[in-house]
Amino acid sequence: MPKVAPIDQRKSDHIKINLERDVRSALTSGLERYRFIHEALPELNLNQVNPSLVLFGKKLSAPILVSSMTGGTEEAGEINRRLAEAAQEVGVAMGVGSQRAALEHPEQIPTFSVARRAAPDILLFANLGAVQLNYGYGVDECRKAVDMIQADALILHLNPLQEAVQDAGDTNFAGLAAKIEQVCKKLSVPVIVKEVGWGISERAARLLADCGVSVIDVAGAGGTSWTQVEMHRAPDEFTRRLAAAFVGWGIPTAESILNVKRAVPEMTLFASGGLADGLDIAKCVALGAVLGGMAGQFLKAAAVSTEKVVEQMKLTKREIEVAMFSCGASSLRDLTPDALSCVPS
Repeated sequence: MPKVAPIDQRKSDHIKINLERDVRSALTSGLERYRFIHEALPELNLNQVNPSLVLFGKKLSAPILVSSMTGGTEEAGEINRRLAEAAQEVGVAMGVGSQRAALEHPEQIPTFSVARRAAPDILLFANLGAVQLNYGYGVDECRKAVDMIQADALILHLNPLQEAVQDAGDTNFAGLAAKIEQVCKKLSVPVIVKEVGWGISERAARLLADCGVSVIDVAGAGGTSWTQVEMHRAPDEFTRRLAAAFVGWGIPTAESILNVKRAVPEMTLFASGGLADGLDIAKCVALGAVLGGMAGQFLKAAAVSTEKVVEQMKLTKREIEVAMFSCGASSLRDLTPDALSCVPS
């Protein structure tokens, strides 16, 4: 049996591959099928357009989420510091990468806790793989992850396909819903469940709602494909070919948003997966999401400097504002499905 790479090596591989390789899904997000209805007479002053919102008791300047990415190595700690500093300056939400590495290797805790030190006021999300609840983790580990970064909520991520094509992946997803339900009942902060890039079906949305989750992040297909990432770090030809076969797998982001809205209309929704810019975030809000998450753009900027991340965030926010202005929406409440037209595929 091939030797399994330690967690810190896997984290380093993931950062390097995402920065240097083409790991996009063969699918698109589906957001390109939607266009805002242009209003030539919006009857608005651009400077009065307000994309702010309050979520979990914290005010955000715009519906932007720095999607969970990394932590667990020195390089990852520096990336998290830059992302958090920028999020603090601009006033947007942020999630850290899976904290399993720090729970198992406490010396790596600072690579995650740096986020709260750098950003005392932001909406910050802790993160663990939901499948770890079948591998010895429980409510205590979830609490430790939250406490580690003084998080406002916990993300439990679902990645069955990634684990299935990963060398020695954790593939026992049986009975997981009941364990997610226990975390939701016993944790003192809201629980967010997200995919990592293959979307949420109506069935999964109903299951998660029954578990009592506070938010679903659809994380649909159309952006980074983690099967492609795993293909680039596969230890042998068999594993590489297995991962490569699934480049076109998943539910596109736009379709996934609609799945959740149909299945559980009252569910709070985040949308991520292939969002290219603020215009895509605005489309997701119009379709029913509260926040739009992006990762790759912010990761590339964070590899350079905090200032580059701030620049990217401010551009994204301005894109949202201009989209709102140009379709006659003065606030996020005015971004509804009626503001969009759907182009036949």
